[in-house]
Amino acid sequence: MAPRMHPSLATFTDLYELTMAQAYWQEGMAETATFSFFFRSLPPHRGYLVAAGIEPLLAELDGFHFTEEDIAALRQLRRFHEDFLSYLAGVRFTGSVRAVAEGTVVFANEPLLEVTAPILQAQLVETLVVNRLHVYTLLASKAARVRWAAGPQRQVVDFGARRCHGLEAADMAAYSGWLVGFEGTSNVHAGLRYGIPLYGTMAHSFVTAFPHELDAFRAYARTFPDSTTLLVDTYDTVAGIKHALRIAGELQQQGHQLRGIRLDSGDLASLSRIARQLADAAGFPHLQIFASGGIDEYTIEQLVAQRAPIDAFGVGTKYGVSQDAPYGDCAYKLVSYAGRATLKLSEHKQTLPGSKQVYRFYDPTGQMLYDQIALAEEPPPLGGQPLLHEVIREGRRVHPPVSLDASRQYFRQQWASLPEPCKDLHNPVPYDVQLSVRLHQLTKQLTEQLRAELHPPDHTPAG
Repeated sequence: MAPRMHPSLATFTDLYELTMAQAYWQEGMAETATFSFFFRSLPPHRGYLVAAGIEPLLAELDGFHFTEEDIAALRQLRRFHEDFLSYLAGVRFTGSVRAVAEGTVVFANEPLLEVTAPILQAQLVETLVVNRLHVYTLLASKAARVRWAAGPQRQVVDFGARRCHGLEAADMAAYSGWLVGFEGTSNVHAGLRYGIPLYGTMAHSFVTAFPHELDAFRAYARTFPDSTTLLVDTYDTVAGIKHALRIAGELQQQGHQLRGIRLDSGDLASLSRIARQLADAAGFPHLQIFASGGIDEYTIEQLVAQRAPIDAFGVGTKYGVSQDAPYGDCAYKLVSYAGRATLKLSEHKQTLPGSKQVYRFYDPTGQMLYDQIALAEEPPPLGGQPLLHEVIREGRRVHPPVSLDASRQYFRQQWASLPEPCKDLHNPVPYDVQLSVRLHQLTKQLTEQLRAELHPPDHTPAG
């Protein structure tokens, strides 16, 4: 089939979603289904996840439909009945969605989002739901670890755009970093798209384009006399620091101020100490030391432990691809259809049946104590605060979209309530997530029922 340039987002789906949709349509299966999105387990060394991507996803569900061009392209596949394609052309998302708020701290098996809609609609959006929530949540969770390692006194900036896995992933990284407290991004596209502050210094190519390092530094400082951060490790880092301080003196004589220097390689702890000593001795105690180059939460943790005098970190590749946890074991599973609770019994992949609610309990100081996963129909337990709220009803947003800045403030509250031992980068203390008695009983009942049907007693007479 000839490639198409502008298929709609409705076609961002796996082929089997469409083939199943035709089978549902052909069988007349149009009853209401509920699908639940959750992570089966936390990635290694993670004590929590930060739910993200919900707000962008809701905006995409709002306009879900197949265009005439989509239908024409699907027709060329010669897999679908013409009557089904005519039906598909009129499909819109008319269901409801319940979800946690953007920036909510969540744990394994807790639904981040539940879709309730005619089964064909709920099935078709599966790929989109999983893709969006998976990537955003992994990046936001990685970013939260980075932000925590840096501590409140040091800035963190997203530098990951050039090595993220695609343009959209780069914007997702900038969005997720800002959500959990980064100070900004180098990604201009994301900055303009989301209103995130932009940060930038210079590249080694700028330095090597000039005959001498001092020439490059002077040229850049002339262009940006009050907002220059000089990259000092192109040739010899200590010499580069001294050259930068010479520029700082020249700017000071002209009534301006060098903002800082950036270290991008080598022993960052040692070099930052040298830079601080030289800058202070030269009369520039305000000079900011910015560090980058293969940095992640583990690097930052070590530098902070060594008391390296670094004021800000630029995190790039390892953050932008969530290097130590590039994927999460997440799923979007059918939990009820036509009023009947459903589950899956696959080994290591068994699911919890029924539409659910998550209740969070706090101690008197506001610290999170434990969560309870319950059936949505159950009466709320005393003292439990529900995390899932209706955000789409009959295909339309219940409330106006929540701004990224508002979600950032909400995450800050969530983070403050998460017990410190759960935040550890290496051996986090597991957070207590319980099942309600009714959910446990329903799971046990359906499991036993299905296994009995699959393995009926052998009544063959002996002998």
